[in-house]
Formats: sequence, structure tokens, C-alpha cells
Amino acid sequence: MIGVLEALLFAISAGFIGSILGLGGALILTPILTYFGVPIQYAIAASMVAIIATSSGAASSYVREGLSNVRAAFYMEIFTAVGAIVGASLTGYIVLIHAEALLYYLFAAFLATSFLALGTMRNREIPEVKQDGMAKWLKLEGTYYDKPAKKQIDYKLGRPALAAPGMFFAGIAAGLLGIGGGAFKISVQEMIMGMPSKVSTATTNFIQGMTALAAASIYFTSGFVYLDLAAPLAIGTTVGSLVGARVLPNLTNKTVRNLFLIVLVVLIIDMVWKGYTS
Repeated sequence: MIGVLEALLFAISAGFIGSILGLGGALILTPILTYFGVPIQYAIAASMVAIIATSSGAASSYVREGLSNVRAAFYMEIFTAVGAIVGASLTGYIVLIHAEALLYYLFAAFLATSFLALGTMRNREIPEVKQDGMAKWLKLEGTYYDKPAKKQIDYKLGRPALAAPGMFFAGIAAGLLGIGGGAFKISVQEMIMGMPSKVSTATTNFIQGMTALAAASIYFTSGFVYLDLAAPLAIGTTVGSLVGARVLPNLTNKTVRNLFLIVLVVLIIDMVWKGYTS
């Protein structure tokens, strides 16, 4: 089992990376915890707590910077919260039938989907979006000051009706895999809604905490939340996310997307190996 100091140090790194890439930190923590011998169900539950901490640390800073699209976040959270509860409930069943290896393969498949989707967009800085009627009605648009470009960026979002089922399944992935669903949420926001990468990262961090809270309640009642592990993870990810929130505004959208793709490749390989050897 991983020690408290080790958990704290890994959590700081995970919180930093997670806040920059919109992953909540759990995408990093879950494979690390399993590497140190933590059972997958306990690793997922502890990572859910870490997601809440990362979101709390980074979200306030991104809202203050104007990077988070709060209106879009509340719309999408309706679907991700319900999905997270469904996913968390399915995890207990998978553990009951001793099919933990399935979680690893689902994790890998989920990450591969995100990699393929976002890989086609890696050189795009700001997308051009034609709003539909529902997007206009919901007023899904925003503006933020881009420090690398040294100018104000105005953007519009589209196809919220198509994004809704995508966010529901992102919630299921969050509850089932203990990753906050950040990677899939970012894919939906960028591929379907046309959200700029930095806005997508910031908005996802805003959503993460609410999604994780819905799923964590299921894990807590199931007895999977090990407080001696969850506490240092929560502290570490909070510290790391606060530092990361200061770095993101200084990066370009292209840089954020390319960093995200690198992390996905590493984690896909790790999860496939874990599934094969479990």
C-alpha cells in the first residue's frame, strides 16, 4: 500500500497536471495507486475525492480569470451528475462479479477514443462555430483575455442538444472509472460544441467537482472510501491545482491540447498492461 508522504507528493503532481489539462488529477492518480497495489475500487473512490479537491482549487481561479464558461457548465452538469451516479452504481456490481480487469480495459478504450478525436484538432487554435437555435436560446458564448495572443477572444458554442448524451456518458465513465470523465468531457466540448481548449479545460475543472461529488456519495455508502488514503490525496491535489491554475492562462490552446494527447498515450499503455496482468 502507498505511504502518506508518497500519496501527497503524487497528488500534488496530479493536481498540477490535472488542473492544466482538465483531468481533475484522477486520470493520473488512479493508475499510480493501482501500481502501488491499491485495489482498483479503492483507488477509484479515493480519486473521486481528489477530483473534488482539484475542482475546488482550480475552478475559482478560472472563473475569476474569465476562462470558465459557467453557463455551459451548469447545462452540462445536469447530464454528467446523473451519469456519474449510474456509473458508480455499476462499479459495485463489477466488483461483486470479480470483473475488475474489465475496468482497466474500459479505461483504456475510453482514453483511446479521446485521443483519436482530439488528435485531428491538435493544430487548431480557435474554432469557428455557427450557433443553432438552442445554443442561442441558452446564450452559450463567452469571452476571455488570451495572454499569449495578447488580445480578447470572443467565441460561440453550438449543438448543445447533441452534447447532452455525450456528457451523460462522460458522467457514467466518471462514476465507473473514477476519472472525473474530464478527457471525454473535453472531447465533447471541443469536438461537438466547438469550445476553445483553454476554455474547455477551465470549464471541465468547474464541472468535475459536482460530478465527482455525485459519484463519491455512492462509493462512500459502499465502504470504498479509505480516509487515510483519500485525505492526503485531497490535500495534495488542492495544492497542485492552485499552482496549475496560475500556469494555464499563459499557455496557448495548441500547447494545452498537445500536452493532453501525450498524457493520454502514456495512460492508455498503462491501463492496457494492467488489464492484461490483472
